[in-house]
Amino acid sequence: MEKKWIYKPIPPLASIEALARAISVEPTLALLLSQRGIHTFEEAKAFFRPNLSELHDPFLMKGMKQAVGRIETAMVKKEKILIYGDYDVDGTTAVALVYGFLQGYYKDLDYYIPNRHKEGYGISKIAIDWAKEQGFSLVVALDCGIKSVELVQYAQDLGIDFIICDHHLPGEVIPPAFAVLDPKQADCTYPFKHLSGCGIGFKLVQAFCEQNQIEPKRLYEYMDLVVVSIAADIVPMVGENRILAYHGLQKLNHTPRVGLKALIQAAGMKDELSLEIRNLVFSIGPRINAVGRMQHAKEAVELLISHEKTKADDFAKIIDQINEQRREVDILSTQEAIEMIQKSQENGTMLNATVLFKHDWHKGVLGIIAARCIETYYRPTIILTQEEDGLLVGSARSAGGFNLYKALESCADLLLRYGGHQQAAGLTMARGNLEAFKMRFEQKVSEMIQKEQLIPSIEVDLKIRLSQITSKFFRILKQFAPFGPENMRPVFVTENLIAEYPKVLKEKHLSFQVKQDDSPLTFRVIAFGMAHFYQALTEAKSVNICYSVEENLYQGKNYLQIRVKDLKFNN
Repeated sequence: MEKKWIYKPIPPLASIEALARAISVEPTLALLLSQRGIHTFEEAKAFFRPNLSELHDPFLMKGMKQAVGRIETAMVKKEKILIYGDYDVDGTTAVALVYGFLQGYYKDLDYYIPNRHKEGYGISKIAIDWAKEQGFSLVVALDCGIKSVELVQYAQDLGIDFIICDHHLPGEVIPPAFAVLDPKQADCTYPFKHLSGCGIGFKLVQAFCEQNQIEPKRLYEYMDLVVVSIAADIVPMVGENRILAYHGLQKLNHTPRVGLKALIQAAGMKDELSLEIRNLVFSIGPRINAVGRMQHAKEAVELLISHEKTKADDFAKIIDQINEQRREVDILSTQEAIEMIQKSQENGTMLNATVLFKHDWHKGVLGIIAARCIETYYRPTIILTQEEDGLLVGSARSAGGFNLYKALESCADLLLRYGGHQQAAGLTMARGNLEAFKMRFEQKVSEMIQKEQLIPSIEVDLKIRLSQITSKFFRILKQFAPFGPENMRPVFVTENLIAEYPKVLKEKHLSFQVKQDDSPLTFRVIAFGMAHFYQALTEAKSVNICYSVEENLYQGKNYLQIRVKDLKFNN
């Protein structure tokens, strides 16, 4: 599909020039900073040098005093404490952080990760009953629980207190927990609202350290876990998240914990590679997630809290094998899904939404299949499979900013359960409701969606010439990292380039060189997954490229290259 290139607004020239003078950079870089809301010397200093001293006081978070006090009481009274977390990357890193840290000060605690397939997301009754049987009287729930009103009440009736540490949007009723930590609560005045679930766990431990005069550097040893959660959960890379990610990457690149180092090596990453957020998003995160998708996420926690290299290496190899298994299932299932869409189109059916069901698709990869389908057919997508009890479960993903959750709300009478947000959701329905749901969901999407939401777009920072990409320019550009939502890697467009020496790599990717006008300056270009553009590239008079600039390590040397996001041809 042809993509729209949407250019960001250009800030006022006077403010760009003032910033350029204040921090001694060229206007192009000042423009990029201004687009990110950075207009003064002090703002630029905070952006380029994130400082741990700028982290907020954890006791500003509603419920923090009560949460720390309850943990201290449990320790004094020798109660059993259970650290409970979700089965994804955010949940498992949060459990590894809180459990791993508190274990150094208190031994009568354990951790629990629900089984994705038997217990589902969030707090489970199975877990509460198990906690009661084992004699736990305090549960610290991480990355979940903010909507578990009835289950927290059930636990309270059994004599179990809950401390909820969540970052999801609360419902109208807050669970009756002993303490609830969630900056998104309407009456919580904590200054930063976008922490990951592991980030909330970090703030809890930070408060515990302050209350008990524990050196902050002991907590900072866990920063590598926090940055993995920030990357994988795709939270905004601003404010505290940027500070935590910046220092977490330093920890990860210099002295990572044993388990993460083993996982990095198992993933085949070279020692000389400086890990970035995208390495965590596309390589480390999926491996941790794969365990919860295919087996039980407790194995991921075991890896993350491991102190023994041999044990960690063994765990990492197993996790890598599980990820390969997940990838194979993902590829096969995605092919089946794409074929189903193609078949429906051949029958003349052009829909605004995709709803697909196959009884033997693996529950753990439904969200991945949905995302892959959207890459090819850009529309809200729901992928469903059948569970042992005959019910259908599914994962939904949106496209173009369409409010998926509202569309599901309008189908609520056909669903047994659903939950999520505007961009992603999960749902459960009776098998007999499938056809009615397909029709209703298509009808509602068609009524609500805008035409432009069905066309993929790329946000572009600005147009530049190749000659502007100098080593000094890139050296400063690198310092814009860590990249993520609200601080994405800058995207440029350069027009009327001459493409030379095109070749297809591994039957999927495209590689070539570009130059502009009569300049001798050339850049190597890599276009992942764009081998289908080969013929058009060889026939075009010139090409316009939408891209980011990156560093590539080849045979021990670093050089700049262009990573393509999209191409448009001039004939």
